Amino acid sequence: MSKYYLHADRFFLPSSVETGGYLAVEDGVFGAYTQEKPVGEILDYTGKWIAPGLVDTHIHGYHGHDVMDHDVAGLEAISKGLLSCGITSFLPSTLTSTVEILNEVCETIGKHHKEVTGAKIQGIFFEGPFFTEKHKGAQNPSYFTDPDLAVFKKWQDLSGGMIKKIAIAPEREGAAKFTAALVNEGVSVALGHSDATYDQAKASVEAGASVFVHTYNGMSGLNHREPGMVGAAMTTVGTVAELICDGHHVHPVAAKALIQAKTPDNIALITDCMRAGGMPDGDYFLGEFPVIVKDGAARLKNGGSLAGSILRLFEGVKNVVDWDLATVSDAIYMATEVPAKSCHIDHVCGSIRLGRAADFIILSDKLDLEETYLDGVSVYKK
Repeated sequence: MSKYYLHADRFFLPSSVETGGYLAVEDGVFGAYTQEKPVGEILDYTGKWIAPGLVDTHIHGYHGHDVMDHDVAGLEAISKGLLSCGITSFLPSTLTSTVEILNEVCETIGKHHKEVTGAKIQGIFFEGPFFTEKHKGAQNPSYFTDPDLAVFKKWQDLSGGMIKKIAIAPEREGAAKFTAALVNEGVSVALGHSDATYDQAKASVEAGASVFVHTYNGMSGLNHREPGMVGAAMTTVGTVAELICDGHHVHPVAAKALIQAKTPDNIALITDCMRAGGMPDGDYFLGEFPVIVKDGAARLKNGGSLAGSILRLFEGVKNVVDWDLATVSDAIYMATEVPAKSCHIDHVCGSIRLGRAADFIILSDKLDLEETYLDGVSVYKK
């Protein structure tokens, strides 16, 4: 039986931030937190902070690999690479493609997700193909179509029930019916890559849609006479807004407006990272599209639109604090428990709780990532 205690300056626990004290880890799971010094092995992180492992529910790739490669070795490389981002759980995210390729992606992840040895695959996020063209971003409109329950059921069957979230455009034919059916099966329906009016977006929310995809990006903007998708994201009760805080996708003032409108309880920090994450500047592909990575941003070679990001999630947390948009505890919460809750995976990740897998990170007091632990074992050190 393996047991040790963590000692640090701060612990970010579900309902409080504790100063000093000790947190037990036994056989790879969290034990109790106490202020009293225990008898036993103590890992001393004086001067450091301990937070839950980060949860990225919208990420396409890392370290030269993409989920759409439907390659087991690539999934392993992504999984291992994400440990250097502070991510201990993630949803591999698809791109719009042919039904056949998406079948293969679903089958690969469904059969092999338990084999990865880095960040844990907790489900799949399907980004498309039920979108509309005006805000297509780096999605291929050749494959756009209306939501189809039979097609989705095939993907879900091939994945072994791993699809936890799917994004659709609410103005597509049958969107509300599709949304209600999936929500009834426990799948989170997200709204994005859409030119929907406020009323169309609201109708999908009333049918059960609960997440807005990379808010501000790939959606109809806020106008004082037509609030659009952004207006719906800001004002609908009980919905979560994804937010990319890399300084390229959303201006800090716009991020502040969204966080103030939604409160941190309803903001999920995500990266939308593509295969160039953790790699040098240069030429890459996102799906079928050539991309150039330069100056911290990934852009389509044709047209210059943003094509995902190369953001590491702990950097997004740090940016939120450095931009004075939220407290440290709220910023961490937005990158851990909120995204986990938004996809119904918060029973396995996103917080430091008694009996939960001991997936956690060590941060400096400047929010730099120092170390990542999985199941109580150090798996990455700066």
